Amino acid sequence: MDKLGLIAGNGRFPFLLLDAARAHGTEVVVAAIREETDPEIDERAAADSAVRVYWLSLGELSRLIETFQREGVHKAVMAGQVKHKQIFSSIRPDWRLAKLLLSLRTRNTDMLLGAVAKVLGDEGIELIPSTAYLEPLLAPAGVLTGRAPNEQEQKDIEYGRDVARGLAAFDLGQTVVIAAQACVAIEAMEGTDATIERAGGLMRSLGEPASTLDRSLTVVKVAKPNQDLRFDVPVIGMQTIRTMRAAGASCLVLEAHRTLIFDRETVRAEADAAGIAVIALENG
Repeated sequence: MDKLGLIAGNGRFPFLLLDAARAHGTEVVVAAIREETDPEIDERAAADSAVRVYWLSLGELSRLIETFQREGVHKAVMAGQVKHKQIFSSIRPDWRLAKLLLSLRTRNTDMLLGAVAKVLGDEGIELIPSTAYLEPLLAPAGVLTGRAPNEQEQKDIEYGRDVARGLAAFDLGQTVVIAAQACVAIEAMEGTDATIERAGGLMRSLGEPASTLDRSLTVVKVAKPNQDLRFDVPVIGMQTIRTMRAAGASCLVLEAHRTLIFDRETVRAEADAAGIAVIALENG
């Protein structure tokens, strides 16, 4: 039986990948991150003898490698978010990771995870894209809800995509929130949902809108120009739609074939109920 190493972050992503891998008959060795992974992962292991879980703290790179090597893991995936602020504030690096950090030209997330992937590869553990198991969850091109974007939202989409791509090229956040072709919020280390919440708060702080100003928010989420799907896959799910609804956002734009949608039918139903248009556009 094949073995897959699963480096599990937070949220439902690791569980979806675990289920997909098991559906392929793959034995899974989970490296659960104490600071991030849902403890429910232990219940999955208890119910399935082909799943084993090892708990590690952020920064224990040597222990991660030793665990996978001992288990005979030669391929691994990263699934689930590790908050950027965790990586750069809570991390207590072991000697191997400390050495790696000192070698980095810049301390951005892509640079760090790319270096980790290289170290794993040097130790005989290939990091592969998580989409290898989850391709059916990638967003198809087109309007994904009952309502298509209106004329004002289309203008915000065009502007927002230009802004988001510019930011993503610098390895900043991949999400921007636009209103009336003005940038209300950009994603930094806080993540997509927090960015949307901040945009909603900013708009509410302006008081009642003037009749000539459309205050509806359009959320644009893009992939980076050279998106590395081994450790950085744009994801949306039910929480995204609920956060948008609470913030007063009316439109969500994704990149087709490069964004995972969890619980797609439920997401569509929730978006339709909230009057939110969701569209996935081809990169170009």
